[in-house]
Amino acid sequence: MDSPDYSRLVFMGTPGFAVPSLKKLLENNERVIAVFTQPDRPKGRGQRLAPSPVKETALAHGLPIVQPTTLRDPVMRESLSAYRPDLLIVVAYGLILPQAVLDIPAWGSINVHASLLPKFRGAAPIQWALISGEKETGITTMRLDAGLDTGDLLLQETTPISTTDTAQTLHDRLADLGAELLVKTLQSLRAGTLQAQPQDPEQASFAPPLKKSQGQIDWRLSAQELDFLIRGLTPWPRAFTFLQGKRLILHRAQPLERRAPGEPGTIGSFENAQIQVFTGRGTLSLLEVQLEGHRRLNSQDFLIGFPLRAGEKLGP
Repeated sequence: MDSPDYSRLVFMGTPGFAVPSLKKLLENNERVIAVFTQPDRPKGRGQRLAPSPVKETALAHGLPIVQPTTLRDPVMRESLSAYRPDLLIVVAYGLILPQAVLDIPAWGSINVHASLLPKFRGAAPIQWALISGEKETGITTMRLDAGLDTGDLLLQETTPISTTDTAQTLHDRLADLGAELLVKTLQSLRAGTLQAQPQDPEQASFAPPLKKSQGQIDWRLSAQELDFLIRGLTPWPRAFTFLQGKRLILHRAQPLERRAPGEPGTIGSFENAQIQVFTGRGTLSLLEVQLEGHRRLNSQDFLIGFPLRAGEKLGP
């Protein structure tokens, strides 16, 4: 077989995270012969069907679009085969690629994953990196196999996690980083300078999908752990507690090392017009909150409309 030029690319992706990668390929005049993305989903109050961000980008560039509900259908595999792809580029696609699909492209499949594999394999690597208190994370490009993010590593790029990063800010930074690393990966593969490296399974950790229920605050955790959780669950599914029987979303907080002399979940004071809550270790200062049925407010403005008292408990 001739040396690979990886010229015929099929792109597979769905959410906004994948858009910079698709755009970067097009900016670099890569030959994207088709785009596979998930079917349109109901969105908004009217629940009208809406295209994925990747579909919107593909439409804007006049690319052929395929929207299967599954890739296990032999007819759909035949549709993919008809494009005669050299390489599949997979970025946050959201559908499982069975081995029969992975065998179609002449030179295999490349995945852009938002963690430093083998850490945080799975659907929510950005969120779990924050929740776990990691100091840094990054992007990995890898060869896809039939396992869950178990393929051989190609390139990695790290980025520090700041104390103000949320899942949203980290998402946006990693999406752009992933696009750049994807281009570097293709260049290195074509130059023949890239050697894939197997992952060490003993170093693996997992990042399963998040559920809304995971946002409920357990005030017995430390202030630092709660800060990690709040930032990791922003913008979805959001961390929350209860105030006087109503759900209170915690948008932004700051952990304080000071001693917490009261029961976890108890409001201790309102220093600097912020709601100071005792935790299992330390105090958590609530900076921005939102009571159900109301808009998001900073702590000072919230206290004007919803006066609280020291000793009041947060929680179910």
